[in-house]
Amino acid sequence: MLDMTELMKRKKAINISVVFADPDLFLSLFEPWLEITAHVSAVRAGEAAPAADGQPPALTPQQLKSGGVGAVAKDALFAFAMTAALKGDRAGLEKLKSGLLQKYGADFPGAPAFWSFDGDIEEPVSLEDHVGQAAQKLLDNAPVPPPMRAKENWNTGLRFLEKARGSNFAQEIIYALALWTRTRWTETLEKGVAFLAHIEDNVPILRDILAEPRNDEAFVANVLLKMAPAIEQDLSEEATGFLRSLARRA
Repeated sequence: MLDMTELMKRKKAINISVVFADPDLFLSLFEPWLEITAHVSAVRAGEAAPAADGQPPALTPQQLKSGGVGAVAKDALFAFAMTAALKGDRAGLEKLKSGLLQKYGADFPGAPAFWSFDGDIEEPVSLEDHVGQAAQKLLDNAPVPPPMRAKENWNTGLRFLEKARGSNFAQEIIYALALWTRTRWTETLEKGVAFLAHIEDNVPILRDILAEPRNDEAFVANVLLKMAPAIEQDLSEEATGFLRSLARRA
């Protein structure tokens, strides 16, 4: 029971560092997060006894390189990179990378998380590659021709939503994504409606969507669902059903 209390305590702390893309705070909480998740996993597998005081043992250098720890580390680093990208904070992301290299060396836990963010991939295949390539444009504030901005924003929003939903930091990423989505589509409403299809139909829809004050998954999904016709994006029945289910509020 104390293990789970400590898990929730550390999760709440690292959540804050991801939401605000704070590299110093994240780095200070990174290894404690790996320690508690590794310990709880070991207890559940019958490979370790619960800690009497709830404090997990430190990880050895060998454990830091294990597959289970690496997967948790990669997820956390990818989440940080996503929120940093949504804030356009290249400096913050580079500061985190530098801190990890200084502390652990080039083979730091979760290092593969940054592969998709660190170079051009001519033909992205995996979801991670698509997210990483979109994130690079956000981090570099790469200019997008006005006629293509709404389409680019839509594609980025969809990829980020898909990736976020599989993360331990789903809520934190989606909150940052919702803020970014609101900003980008408000800009479209104010400056880019001329590049939308069927303006007379879609501008009132966009205005109505943005009137929703909550910045959450349902808001992001609703934008993607209802703005698809505005950028002439065909959705399969499966994709439509997926977005509709996420956009539905209780």
